Amino acid sequence: MLNGQRVFDADTHIHPSVEALEPYFDSEFRERLPELEQYKVGARSDQTTTPREDPSRHHYAVSLSPYRRHLGDAEPREVPKDAHSRLHFGEYTGAKLPGVGVIDDAFEQRIADMDEEGTDVHMMVPDVAIGVSLLGDPALEMGLIRAYHRLVNDIASAHPGRFKALLAVSGTDIEGSVAEVDRWGKERWAAGILPFAGVGEPMDHPRMEPLWAAAANRGLGAVHHSMTWAPPYFPGYKDMDNNRFLARLCSHPWGAMKTMAAFIGAGIMDRYPINFGVLESGVGWLPFWVRRMDVNAAYVGFTADLQHKMSEYVANGRFFASIEMTEEEDIVRMVMDFLGDDILMYASDYPHAECKFPDSPAIVQGWPSIGADTMRKFMWDNAVRFFGEP
Repeated sequence: MLNGQRVFDADTHIHPSVEALEPYFDSEFRERLPELEQYKVGARSDQTTTPREDPSRHHYAVSLSPYRRHLGDAEPREVPKDAHSRLHFGEYTGAKLPGVGVIDDAFEQRIADMDEEGTDVHMMVPDVAIGVSLLGDPALEMGLIRAYHRLVNDIASAHPGRFKALLAVSGTDIEGSVAEVDRWGKERWAAGILPFAGVGEPMDHPRMEPLWAAAANRGLGAVHHSMTWAPPYFPGYKDMDNNRFLARLCSHPWGAMKTMAAFIGAGIMDRYPINFGVLESGVGWLPFWVRRMDVNAAYVGFTADLQHKMSEYVANGRFFASIEMTEEEDIVRMVMDFLGDDILMYASDYPHAECKFPDSPAIVQGWPSIGADTMRKFMWDNAVRFFGEP
């Protein structure tokens, strides 16, 4: 709690290392580990900008798009080894770095960071099984996902009321993903589903229907969060001319725009009592996009036979979006003026480079144009309505 206000951070990250997941591997997956050994790479303990490598920790990396060309150059430049983290994760914007290992399994340190900020709850987005799906074997992807869910269950049980997390589900194994939703969806920490249809596969494909039904049956919403340089990527990720600046500019907003239009336009919210939200994609584009979806649904069509206008699904209390703090008060206020104050959620992106640790919630609470009632919704109520009580 900060200044008498409870704080629910709607977008933080967890990227457990192979070593953190290892105790949670089931026998089926453990038998396949030799096949993944060639993809094991050193893992950063924190994924911030200061190189704090931990040689004992690893991730599986199958496909990454580093985007190394500078604009105006014909070819990528040579990259000094000590510049690797900055190229990948950006310049750190906070007053100090979060604790070492907090994105992995150092959760006592993570709790200490939360207490220092005045943050009550972290909703965690998993970076799990990234790239492994490209190997074409759903069993490998699901083995990592099952282990991630077991790990998070132990973490949340050890720190009741402090953590929510998304369930990872995949269109490459619908039956296995539905089983995971049925197994863990009743747990208090389960905040929603993070669906991955497959690289180049449409989120609105009919084969995804059992996932929406399973989530709705457990009272869980569906969440979109793009990736810049790793699967599931974003629309046009191959057309960024090998440039990191262009890729980062386009990745999250484009991915959110497309997925939002497909999810609503396919009539999924008509068929199931399921909410939908986008994370870490900014919000300044929302007024433009909501208006444009209405116009083009009428002008072009090619959506389902919707029961409402596209904008009405956004306004009816079933759509949510987390902010990016870099858009700042004026843009957040503009979106609230256009769409109301029941949609946007505070988020810091902890512990990534955009996070202004340890000042993120204090900065947002200091925005004078957002009154006390709206601030309460923004910092707590809207996230609780979307993700559930912590």
